[in-house]
Amino acid sequence: MSTTPPRPIVDEPVPLPKRWGDPELARLTAMLSQASLFYWKGPQTTALLDEFRRLYPLKYAHPCSSGTASLHIAVAALRLKPGDEVIVPAITDMGSVIGILYQQGVPVFADLDPLTYTLDPVDVRRRLTAKTKAIITVHLAGNASDLAGLGKIAKEHSLVLIEDCAQSWGARWQGRPVGTIGDIGCFSLNDFKMIGCGDGGIVGSNDEGIGPSLGKWGDKGYDRAGGIKDPEFLAPNYRFSEPQAAVGAAQLVRLPGIVERRVHVGQYLTKLLEGIPGLSLPGVVKGNTHSYWFYMPRLDLKRFKKPRAEITAALNAEGVSVANSCITNPVYKYPLFQNHTFFGGPWAIREAGFTSMDYRQVSLPVTEAIMADSLCVRPFNEAWTDSYIEKVAKAFRVVLGRFAL
Repeated sequence: MSTTPPRPIVDEPVPLPKRWGDPELARLTAMLSQASLFYWKGPQTTALLDEFRRLYPLKYAHPCSSGTASLHIAVAALRLKPGDEVIVPAITDMGSVIGILYQQGVPVFADLDPLTYTLDPVDVRRRLTAKTKAIITVHLAGNASDLAGLGKIAKEHSLVLIEDCAQSWGARWQGRPVGTIGDIGCFSLNDFKMIGCGDGGIVGSNDEGIGPSLGKWGDKGYDRAGGIKDPEFLAPNYRFSEPQAAVGAAQLVRLPGIVERRVHVGQYLTKLLEGIPGLSLPGVVKGNTHSYWFYMPRLDLKRFKKPRAEITAALNAEGVSVANSCITNPVYKYPLFQNHTFFGGPWAIREAGFTSMDYRQVSLPVTEAIMADSLCVRPFNEAWTDSYIEKVAKAFRVVLGRFAL
């Protein structure tokens, strides 16, 4: 005699938004009547940058092929010398460090705040050396970093502060859009971000010493504005295109509504999860706005009788889409860092004595604790209804109650 398994608490699929529609189609249709699909002074790229600046008032803004490209452009614009150091967090995408390595720089990993999961200024200070040239702070999952603390360090030591906003469209620091407070802001239009055009990015700055060169660093060193193709430095081709810009411009128009709803979803879920023994919720500093690309709580594993993997499995069985943390390991534990095989062989700048960095010796206690006990609720999006949020919260309460000591 067969028995019917009980229905999960979350008894419906994860709600997904309708991401594309008439606004994107209208811009794409208009694009097809153009004589050229090249980005420079193209009407779609112009519209993209106009919409971007309405939300992010950056004098200099350059569209590029990805968020990774935007970060590489930002780092390249610093003109690092071999062995120069850039401080970064270790819970992030590889895109945050690729540009540093390609410019023969050294990523220096600093620890995180245990509640916001963003760079801890106290630990950043510990990592400073005479070779430090910049700080890249990642607004992880849409939660703003401590830009006051990091900005103070940058100013005191004449460092460039780069904001990695790939995960934080719509996030605000003390009422101001992230990406506009540091020296350079880097954004992603990857398909998996809050808004996207398949792939793409934007890098921007109000700094008169950095901003004018950003376009050159993303376009083979060419000076499009001056009509000069005599490169003064080696730069990659990270150009955008008009089809991407057409979709991206329409997406930027949608952004405020998307963010408003995501903020509600994140705040409502936090409200419903408050007070669950052993569950720590993402910390948001008063005055900041978390835009919730994903939702990342932590478990006090000493208060549960089962390991995280079994708790995660039980939550998934109840219909909650949740994983163990947001990445597999801290970046410095990836094989290419542990083996220093960034370019398929020995790390040239280490062999030549420009750095003594050994990533096998790096250990960040807060970062590793977050990786060991955090959960990542994803997909997490603006289509979640209040009733769906309530089911997710109920599943957390039931499962964590079941495993509590």
